[in-house]
Amino acid sequence: MIDATDPIASLRVARSFLFVPGNRPERFDKAAAAGADVVIIDLEDAVAPEDKGAAREHIAGWLAAGKHAVLRINASGTPWHADDVELAARHGAPVMPAKASSADEVVHVTQATAAPVLPLIETARGILAAPAIAQVPGVARVGFGAIDFAVEIGADPDDHEALLYARSMLVTASAAAGIAAPIDGVTTALRDAEKLVADVSYAARIGMTGKLCIHPAQVATVHACLAPSDAEIAWARSIVSVAGTKSSAVAVGGHMVDPPVVARAQRILASALDPEGTGTPGRQNSA
Repeated sequence: MIDATDPIASLRVARSFLFVPGNRPERFDKAAAAGADVVIIDLEDAVAPEDKGAAREHIAGWLAAGKHAVLRINASGTPWHADDVELAARHGAPVMPAKASSADEVVHVTQATAAPVLPLIETARGILAAPAIAQVPGVARVGFGAIDFAVEIGADPDDHEALLYARSMLVTASAAAGIAAPIDGVTTALRDAEKLVADVSYAARIGMTGKLCIHPAQVATVHACLAPSDAEIAWARSIVSVAGTKSSAVAVGGHMVDPPVVARAQRILASALDPEGTGTPGRQNSA
């Protein structure tokens, strides 16, 4: 869950982000207990226009009780945006602005809330503006709204190749800005474990390290897929043990190892720890 003492740090290392509708307060505690790293209470697509006011009241009561969640707020320019921003600012809740399409929109949210922001990029304009959005102070990481983006460009949201450019843009923009790697979009097939594994594994291969979830049953699979494999952990340990203190290239197991390789090994070992640092086993299948 989000660490209230250092929310940006916990958001940066989070793997699973579980949505719960803002108009279903009976589900808030259940979502918080589902094992996801982060709960996102949704004020956008999951809540009908006539229910948004009541949803904000439910959320305010839950947050006032000392609970923690990210709020997905309605997009800039919608009639509900200002009230959503005010709610987040009042409770110091991190914010996921829907359909973030420009750096200026994100700057407004960061300044108004003084809380960590995770822009959800799900439009063509947003993808093209991703380098600027990722550079905005206060942005912890960005998310990918694959379904909305695919609809806009006329592609199948399940077609990895069709959305590769967009995902790679977010990965590259995040790396250039020095923020955490992006959060991939949802997998809508709730009962298809193979599809979820394929989606998460693909996203991880191209540099994404988090996943938006729409059902608690998806969380454990996401965590397993985003954990380094036993083989990767063993490789990383061998690299760090031999070359971790070297400032120049050395040979390890017949391969040249220089500082960038050591940095990759260190990241793998760091990701083998859960957000609380207690450690988690690697996947049995090697990558």
